[in-house]
Amino acid sequence: MALALLRHMRCLCTLPRTVAALQSSIDKRSYAERGSLERVVSAFRAVVGDDGVSLGAAVREQHGKDESVHSCQPPDVVVWPRSVEEVSALAKICHHHRLPIIPFGTGTGLEGGVGAMKGGVCFSLRKMDSVLDLHQEDFDVTVEPGVTRKALNAYLRDTGLWFPVGWCSPTAAWLPPARRAPTGRRHQVNLEVVLADGTIIHTQRSRKTAAGYNLTNLFVGSEGTLGVLTKATLRLYGVPEALVSAVCSFPSVQAAVDSTVHILQAGIPIARIEFLDDVMIDACNRYSALSYPVSPTLFLEFHGTERGLEEQVSITEEITQGNCGSDFSWARDTETRARLWKARHDAWYAALALRPGCRAYATDVCVPISHLPQIIVETKKDLTENHLTGPIAGHVGDGNFHCLMVLDPHDPDEVKRVHHFTERLARRALALDGTCTGEHGVGLGKRALLREELGPLAMEVMQGLKAALDPKNLMNPGKVL
Repeated sequence: MALALLRHMRCLCTLPRTVAALQSSIDKRSYAERGSLERVVSAFRAVVGDDGVSLGAAVREQHGKDESVHSCQPPDVVVWPRSVEEVSALAKICHHHRLPIIPFGTGTGLEGGVGAMKGGVCFSLRKMDSVLDLHQEDFDVTVEPGVTRKALNAYLRDTGLWFPVGWCSPTAAWLPPARRAPTGRRHQVNLEVVLADGTIIHTQRSRKTAAGYNLTNLFVGSEGTLGVLTKATLRLYGVPEALVSAVCSFPSVQAAVDSTVHILQAGIPIARIEFLDDVMIDACNRYSALSYPVSPTLFLEFHGTERGLEEQVSITEEITQGNCGSDFSWARDTETRARLWKARHDAWYAALALRPGCRAYATDVCVPISHLPQIIVETKKDLTENHLTGPIAGHVGDGNFHCLMVLDPHDPDEVKRVHHFTERLARRALALDGTCTGEHGVGLGKRALLREELGPLAMEVMQGLKAALDPKNLMNPGKVL
């Protein structure tokens, strides 16, 4: 396996020229124009069966679009492998015939990451949905890419363990709850990856290691441009003895963020802390028939022992009141906590309901926590001046927030204004030592911003890694780089 991986590596000093030549030759024409596709469909069917291959227009369009505003770019064919062996066999066929490979999960990406920019083959991984190995004593589990957080936690229900975040390896995204637990990259101990030529590798076997490069983190967040992720070993955590949730409103964004900073500085092991601005709260009140004050609001959750939670809650309430926060709305039992969190969980649908018949598009950035008030205030001013609807929700414990843009996709002027707004938002974050995306990834939409963030030298290193692992540029071409 090590020798196989070495065969994919090239000397980095020669790679920029190699990448440029590679892009020049590939960008001239579509892969499908070579007539390769028709010759290999029968080979695909020999691997996954007739029901594992589709050339239907509706199916291809479904797999050429995510939740972003980018137009649909359907693949030439969709295949549904059921095992790593089938993924490997399909990849070898594509590699031989120079057909692009576009890994596809659920299609919920937000930056055009699944569009088949040069045609090719969509590898839909939804049939790979098994929990494979559970090691309770080691606090880890191995799953296939089609396993959801809900399905995994249902599987773990009687073990005393749980997986506390929504995981998405291609973009390293994570969903609440997750302030105490490590971010998406840290949750994944080992990956099984199929490279562009069908070679199968494992990135790491031990939970902790100093042996060699960190290949796990290389592939996490690569957005399908380096390989197809077919298995992930995930860290698990003990189910807490007690959970308490709370909602608190504030007179300003500054007061809400100051409370967040002070809570973290006090060393309170808060499980999750979420922020909704006044526009988002108003939308949630209307959508879910709630009655929260229409002002910047924090949603908090604490995990731990009964005795420990009493202290956490007491200190947190003291901190928020010192920042002019309202009295807390507390919830302990499952039903009341679910009702309390309803506003945050329904934020997407509440935003959509502000303009019936329109579409929602979420963009995100991340900045140091100290800069959150400044960037949120400037962003809200930008939205108002450009007549855009964009409620804000964020994981303020990490400085990450999202604008849920609601727009009419048939209004070219509004689409253009949204596009320019998202670019200004990203550059605003970069100017504050932040990043153009904290969770959503680069995909098709933020490639130019990534270059601005990292600079040409870092980009050359990334292009070199891409050329070393995927010299024919077959893995999700046109994305990230």
